[in-house]
Amino acid sequence: MNPMNAAIQRRSFLNRSTVGIGSLALSQYLQPWQTVGQNAEIGAKPWAGIIHPMHLQQKAKRVIYLCMAGGPSHLETLDYKPKLAEMDGKPMPESITQGQPIAQLQGRKLNCLGPQHPFETYGQSKQQICSLFPKIGGVADDLCIIRSFHTEQINHDPAHTFINTGSSVSGRPSMGSWLLYGLGSETENLPGFVVLTSVGKGGQAQPISSRQWHSGFLPSNFQGVQFNANGDPVHYVSSPPGVKNSEQRRLVDAINALNREKDNLVSDPEIATRISQYEMAFRMQTSVPELMELKDEPKHILDMYGAEAGDGSFASNCLLARRLAERGTRFIHLYHRGWDHHGNVKGNMVTTANEVDQPTAALITDLKQRGMLDDTLVIWGGEFGRTPMAQGSGRDHHIRGFSLFMAGGGIQGGMSYGNTDDLGYKAVDRPFHVHDLHATMLHLFGIDHLRLTYRFQGRDYRLTDIAGNVIHDILA
Repeated sequence: MNPMNAAIQRRSFLNRSTVGIGSLALSQYLQPWQTVGQNAEIGAKPWAGIIHPMHLQQKAKRVIYLCMAGGPSHLETLDYKPKLAEMDGKPMPESITQGQPIAQLQGRKLNCLGPQHPFETYGQSKQQICSLFPKIGGVADDLCIIRSFHTEQINHDPAHTFINTGSSVSGRPSMGSWLLYGLGSETENLPGFVVLTSVGKGGQAQPISSRQWHSGFLPSNFQGVQFNANGDPVHYVSSPPGVKNSEQRRLVDAINALNREKDNLVSDPEIATRISQYEMAFRMQTSVPELMELKDEPKHILDMYGAEAGDGSFASNCLLARRLAERGTRFIHLYHRGWDHHGNVKGNMVTTANEVDQPTAALITDLKQRGMLDDTLVIWGGEFGRTPMAQGSGRDHHIRGFSLFMAGGGIQGGMSYGNTDDLGYKAVDRPFHVHDLHATMLHLFGIDHLRLTYRFQGRDYRLTDIAGNVIHDILA
């Protein structure tokens, strides 16, 4: 036997043998993506999703998730606590904190730290938002503010892992990968799941690992693709000098032909992924440079976002997010690093708020004026909140109660949901868990979160694990 034939897998043997019953039985155990396209056209067509027909009425078609990485303080953003202001400098009641998980304040004297900036009411809905965010306040009637959000991981990387994958165990698929697996992409020329990052100047910029947008045990073509702020937006998207598009096309065709020959022998599903990714990479050589050309935008749009082409800012990434949404990208994840305010929360909040206030509001306004907000779900929030107790002049990590907001995509605007206690410590009114966020997001996309599953190592997995409830009260 030559090495190629020796590599034939059991699946390939059953598929190619005359014992048809073996193939029939095997097909019952394979995931649908493993049995699609087992011919010369393998990988040629874009993935259309596993859910046909939709479980529910679909209201959202895409997500723009604005992750404020580092953990923004709910007490200086979206959750005003006058009682905490009264208690400023006084000991935190031990009955509240005793036996509770506290990151770096464990064993220290715990004193209350009142809100460092005033709040104002905005819009006809009279939403209470910190005065550092007047532009976001200007779109208050489009926002659903969740003030009872809570999570389970108190350090940055595990907290990101939990909110991205629904599990604290690394290696699970991210929510963008699950959504792409379930519904597919609406574009053939760009990735269906794109990640953009920016770094702020108002606090520590905690690193973000690329496994936060990984596909885990799902096929690798469902993982997120990070676009760079400087240089080539994607590594090697530009052809080498002297290489023509026609030559590149011949090269891709030749490589894919070899991959198909290999697949005919070993029936490896990842080969289909490799073929489709070669095709996507070739199409991206034209589509990505056009996408990144912000100079094509009218001046009043650039001014509205406060964006400058090529500056790698959160403002530019928000504008790119809108352009990606227009072109059919399913899940767009923006990370803005700089919210880890262990010290000088008062001063650092001014800087960080100024970086995100205008572009966040501009994104919502821009989507709305283009008729896209109705089917685009915008989510804004961090991996956790900050303590109502002082850490010097700052605040420590906090998981028991914090805030985020959502807009568009079937979400009811101009409302608040849930609340923390009088000191902003614990979610006490209609607690809203990370699993609830995922279940509600999938529901808006027409997906029953209990039915979007994937069998791996003998178990059916889902984004919401074994929990999660759809929060119908916030749906339009």
